[in-house]
Amino acid sequence: MATHKDLKIWKNSISLVKDVYELANKFPAHERYALSAQIRRSSISIPSNIAEGAARSGDKEFIRFLYISIGSLSELETQLMIAKEIGYIVNPKIFQELDNLRMSILSFIKYLKGLHK
Repeated sequence: MATHKDLKIWKNSISLVKDVYELANKFPAHERYALSAQIRRSSISIPSNIAEGAARSGDKEFIRFLYISIGSLSELETQLMIAKEIGYIVNPKIFQELDNLRMSILSFIKYLKGLHK
């Protein structure tokens, strides 16, 4: 692996950030510094932790940061569920994107763990 930018999970997480920003831009103006801002921060945390983990010295640390990215993904999912429940999200396709990314990250963790058996 050359850098984190070569990882499909990183590329997919960047795409998710873009989709989240487009979605959050449709929220009411009064949410700009509340739920909308929190959703944006959570989404940014996912590729950021993948990148940081990839830059660490070994797979054990990388795996730790991948789990942190899954934590951020779960946080984002919760915030998006709240947004859906209060009527800010009418087309919940973003949840499939979250599920796909979660499965990809978990598969990559399993792969990395398998390298050290």
